[in-house]
Amino acid sequence: MTAAGVEIERVSFGYGATRVLEDVSLTVRRGEFFAFLGPSGSGKTTLLRLVAGFGTPDSGRIRIGGRDATREPPWARNVGLVFQSYALWPHMTVAQNVAFGLERRRVPRAERDRRVRAALDLVGLSQMMDRRPAQLSGGQQQRVAIARTLAIEPEVLLLDEPLSNLDAGLRAGVRAELVELQRRLGLTTILVTHDQEEANAAADRMAVLNEGRVLQVGAPAELYDRPASRFVAGFLGTANLIEGEVAAGGFRAGGLALRIGDAAPGRATLALRPQAVTLLRGGDGGIPARVLRAEFLGGHVRYTLEAGEGLRLTAEEPHLRGLVPLAPGAAIRLDFDPAQATLLRQ
Repeated sequence: MTAAGVEIERVSFGYGATRVLEDVSLTVRRGEFFAFLGPSGSGKTTLLRLVAGFGTPDSGRIRIGGRDATREPPWARNVGLVFQSYALWPHMTVAQNVAFGLERRRVPRAERDRRVRAALDLVGLSQMMDRRPAQLSGGQQQRVAIARTLAIEPEVLLLDEPLSNLDAGLRAGVRAELVELQRRLGLTTILVTHDQEEANAAADRMAVLNEGRVLQVGAPAELYDRPASRFVAGFLGTANLIEGEVAAGGFRAGGLALRIGDAAPGRATLALRPQAVTLLRGGDGGIPARVLRAEFLGGHVRYTLEAGEGLRLTAEEPHLRGLVPLAPGAAIRLDFDPAQATLLRQ
């Protein structure tokens, strides 16, 4: 099984007057686990389907393994697509489902049997090859769908929200198995998801899409720590997005002057993650604030605070045994490290 990179060059696509993708360009490296991340309607699934060959861009090109595949039919691209719905034949056994694509490709019987067993071994289901889908759990059915795709030995594996039908308890386990399998095979993989936790946990890099455009591409931690726009900052986890103005002495908002590094004057948004806000439980200094709400979330307590002239902030404090959460109405002082803040102009 060999891997191939995917290059998407200035791809646009629409249905009549409705534009779905606008001038999308990005590169998925050979052997990389890449994610298309965005809300419903962002164009991520449409982009995946164009890579698979289920549609042709209005403009732009798609290269797979260096060759122009823009107008190749799906069966000529040697890519494997795992659907959100599993799409298993209920009247067939597990082995017959996995063999289906090989039969369509007229692979000889002996080779077909070898590939079916090898694919089921990879996902840990060779002992269930005679069962039917109704006799399997949701997680097992998803692994059959993955095995069916791996059996055709694709150059690129495409995953369309593959875990969304699983409950939360199964999702993390199947995701870990999927990532381990991808690492072992070194197979170029593209995941479509709206779940930023899923993308963060699985992807080497990801592209954040919204309204048909790629807003930012990078490693998950890079995008989380250094978002390039308000949308990316707010979509990738919780963020305080504080509207204000850069002036002499720092960033001014809600009657407060907040310390930041050197920046050009003018309107801006300060993005600050809740865990970067430090609650000072004693002593002087910092910014005076009042607790509006406290939510105990197990590993941490999330506070909604009011500071200055109606400025609301979210802060998170690790929960430790014996540390009593602050009650609503409590006075507190807070601080933050300017190096943890991002100044956004868009």
